[in-house]
Amino acid sequence: MLMRLKAAYVSLYMTGSVILSAFAAWQILSGAPVLSWSGVLLAALPMTALISLLMIRPLLARTRPHLPEIHLLTLAGVVIAASGFQHSLLPTALASVAYGGFLLYVYWYSRYQRQPGRIIRPGFPLPDVELTDQNGQVFTTTALTAKPAVWLFYRGNWCPLCMAQIREIASEYREIEQLGADVILISPQPHAQTEALARRMQVNFRYMTDTHNQAARTLGIVSDFGIPTGLEVLGYDTEAPMPTVIITAAGGKVLWADETDNYRVRPEPGVFLKVLREQGA
Repeated sequence: MLMRLKAAYVSLYMTGSVILSAFAAWQILSGAPVLSWSGVLLAALPMTALISLLMIRPLLARTRPHLPEIHLLTLAGVVIAASGFQHSLLPTALASVAYGGFLLYVYWYSRYQRQPGRIIRPGFPLPDVELTDQNGQVFTTTALTAKPAVWLFYRGNWCPLCMAQIREIASEYREIEQLGADVILISPQPHAQTEALARRMQVNFRYMTDTHNQAARTLGIVSDFGIPTGLEVLGYDTEAPMPTVIITAAGGKVLWADETDNYRVRPEPGVFLKVLREQGA
C-alpha cells in the first residue's frame, strides 16, 4: 500500500507543481501582487523544472540526497510569498503547499527504507537467475560470469538518472574492457525498449531483460509500484528494481555491491574501476 501511494504521489506532485506554477504565472500577468505570486512560482517551479529537463535530456546520473540548492529556492519562495500577506493569505498557503510537496519528495518518496540484502553479499556467489538478451536468447547468470562483470539493475529507459548513469559507464567502457570485465545492464522493461537502448548506446554492453522481475525478486531488490503512476500505459510493469550495482569476479563471486536507499544517489564509474583494478581483474 505504501509503495502504491508513492507511485501515485510523484505523478500528482509533478502535475500539481505544473498547475501551481502556471496559476502563479497567470496571477502575475493578471496584475496580482507580483512579489507574493513570484514567491509561489519560486516555491513550485525549481523541482518541476529539474525533473522536466532531465526527462528531456538526462544529464545527471545522481543528485545530493537532500537537494540543498532547490531546498533553499523553494523555502525562499515561501518567505517571499509570505512577505505580501497583507494582500492575501492565498499565495503564502500555496507556496507552503509547494514546499511541503518538495519535502515529501526528498525525504519520503526518494527513499526506499532499504536495508542491505542478505542475498547479495561480498565473498558469496551471485545466485543463478535467468535473463534474456536483446536478441531473445536466454542466459543464466552462471553463463555470464566467465569474466569479471559490472551488473547494473536499472528501472527502464523512462528513468533519466538511469540513462545518465548508463551513459557515464559507456564513457568509461574502454577502460572497463581493458580490465577484462563485462558490463551487464538489466531491466524488466518491455524487450523492445531494451533493443532500442542497445541500438542507441552502440557500445559492447550486454543488454538484458529481466522478464517479470524474476531476477530482481530472487536477489531481493524489487520494489512494488516502483514506477510513477501512468507509465503502465507505455508497457512498463508496475514493479521495478531498486537501482543496484553488483561487481563480480570471474566465476561469479560478489566483490562489491551498492544497494542505494535513495534512487537519486548512485555510485560513480570511478568506484567500479577501483574495485575492478584492486580485486576483479
